[in-house]
Amino acid sequence: MDNVLMRVAEMIMAFPGFYLLLALRALLPTALPSTTVYLLIVFILSFIGWPGFARVIRGMFLSLREQEFSLAAKALGSTDLRIILRHILPNTMSFVIVAATLSVPGYILGESALSFLGLGIQEPQASWGNMLAAAMNTRVLVSFPWILLPGFLIFITILAFNFLGDALRDALEPRMRTSRQTFTG
Repeated sequence: MDNVLMRVAEMIMAFPGFYLLLALRALLPTALPSTTVYLLIVFILSFIGWPGFARVIRGMFLSLREQEFSLAAKALGSTDLRIILRHILPNTMSFVIVAATLSVPGYILGESALSFLGLGIQEPQASWGNMLAAAMNTRVLVSFPWILLPGFLIFITILAFNFLGDALRDALEPRMRTSRQTFTG
């Protein structure tokens, strides 16, 4: 099962993410309600993004499985499920939390790009991509310069999520904190 999942992940990762996003969205009907389109975009982005997470978490599990605390628990008679739940899973949760936080900017950019190109959320509903597409008209841009605000908000939101992910990584990874202190102090 592990081998099959990793081969599927490698096949998905073989295609560039943005082109795969465009192709998968183009397969869906265009006359869907905006909420359905949004949920489908999130599903497509998750489908494109899971292989990277799966490979890293698999590597962490394989590494943690060979650590002394896992081997000691096995020697003391713990079941595989108990070792996973009590020893391996807690050691991977910090990565999962940080990776989830750092994946949000990609979802925002993906949805904004699709809406900008007219493949995402359609015009009656608000989307930063729709608003940026409206700003492409120079006559509108000259009359209403604040229409560029969605691009600035996308930038600020992505920057904020990246800072949040970095702060969570610093707070949840004690190894990084101690190695950073040895270099600075």
